[in-house]
Amino acid sequence: MAKIDTVDSRKKLLPRKEPYWQRLTSLCYLGFRKNDDKGGTWVMRTQTEGKSERKYKALGTFADKVDGDKFDAAKKAAETHLKHLEGGGSNESITVGEACNRLVQKYKNDGREDAAKDAKGRFKRWVHSNKKLATTPMQKLTASMLSDWRTNLAKTPAMHQDKSVVSDKPRAASSLNRDMAVLKTALNLAHEDGFTTSDHAWSSKLKPVKDANGRRDCYLDIDQRKALIAHATPDLAILARAMSLLPMRPGAVAAFTVANFDTRLNSLVIGKDKAGKDRKITLPASTAAFFTEQAKDKTPGAPLFARADGSAWNKDSWKYPFKDAVIAAKLPLAATAYALRHSTITDLIVKGLDTMTVAQLSGTSIVMIEKHYGQPTCKDPGS
Repeated sequence: MAKIDTVDSRKKLLPRKEPYWQRLTSLCYLGFRKNDDKGGTWVMRTQTEGKSERKYKALGTFADKVDGDKFDAAKKAAETHLKHLEGGGSNESITVGEACNRLVQKYKNDGREDAAKDAKGRFKRWVHSNKKLATTPMQKLTASMLSDWRTNLAKTPAMHQDKSVVSDKPRAASSLNRDMAVLKTALNLAHEDGFTTSDHAWSSKLKPVKDANGRRDCYLDIDQRKALIAHATPDLAILARAMSLLPMRPGAVAAFTVANFDTRLNSLVIGKDKAGKDRKITLPASTAAFFTEQAKDKTPGAPLFARADGSAWNKDSWKYPFKDAVIAAKLPLAATAYALRHSTITDLIVKGLDTMTVAQLSGTSIVMIEKHYGQPTCKDPGS
C-alpha cells in the first residue's frame, strides 16, 4: 500500500485510474488518484462491517490548499463524511439549492401544485439568486451562513405587485417568516432523507419573528367596511363584500369556484382553507342571493369572485389594490384583507353567537376564537 501522506511520496506515484489507498479505519480508506505530475484527486472508500459492498465518495482536488496541506484537508473531509454516515446520513450529497428543488418536486408529487408554484418562486428569488448559499453542500451549511441570509433578506424591500416598479417599502416580518418557513421545510426534508445528520444551523437561525401578524387584529366597523367597498375597484369590491359576509380566511374566499355553491340549497362547500377538511355551511338568504348573482352564467370551474379579466384572486393580486382602497376610504393603514375576517368574527361574537358555532363557520378552533377575537378597536399607527 503506497504512501500518500506527503508531497514527496505522491510525486513518486505513477498516474493511474485506480486510487492509491491509505487506511484510516478498518472500514474506511482515503485514496489519491494520480492524474499527472501536477497532482490528482482525492476519494474515500467505506464498507459496512459484515458486508462486501464498497461505497465511494469523491472529495475533490483541494486546489485551494498548498500541496503540503492537501492530505490533512482530505483526511479531515473523509473523517467528517464518515461521521455523517455513522450517524445515519446518506453517502450522496446535495446542495442547498438542490434541497429546495427536491421540496418543489415533492409538492408536485403530492398533488400540491399551488404550494409547488409558491415555493419555486420564493426559492428563485431568495435562494437560487444567492449562488454562495445555493451551491453550498448540505453538510457544510452553517448557522452563520443562514444568519447572514436572513439578515440580508430582512433588509430587502417588499415586492411590488407590478414587477417593473422598484419598491422602497420595508419587508414585513410576516413576509420574512413565510420566506424562511419554506426554506426551513426544504432543509428539514433533506435532513429527514439523510443528506445531513444535524438541523442545528436552521433550527437556531430560522426561527420565526414573534407576533409578526399582529396587524390582523385590526377591526373595521360596518360603516368602514362599506367605505372600503365603495372605494375599491368594481372587481375588488365584490371580493371585499364576500369577505365581509363570511368569517373566512381571504385565501379561502378567493378560492371559491361556482361549483362550491349550491344554488338549490343555498349551501357552500369550503374546500380550500387552513382548517384542512372540507366542510359545508348554509348561507343566510341575503348572502345566498349575492352568491347566486355572482355565479350567474359562469361555468362550474370558474372563480365565483373573479378579477376583471376573469382570473382568480390571490394575495399578490389583491394586496396593493386593497391598500389603495384603504387609503382612498381614509381607513386605518393597519387594515388588510384579513381585517375583514377578524371584523366579521368579532361582530358574530358581540352579537351573542356561541364560540363553537363561530369556530365552525370560520374554520378555526374555539381556543383561537377566545384568544384573538372580540377586540373592537383599530387605530392608525400614524395617528
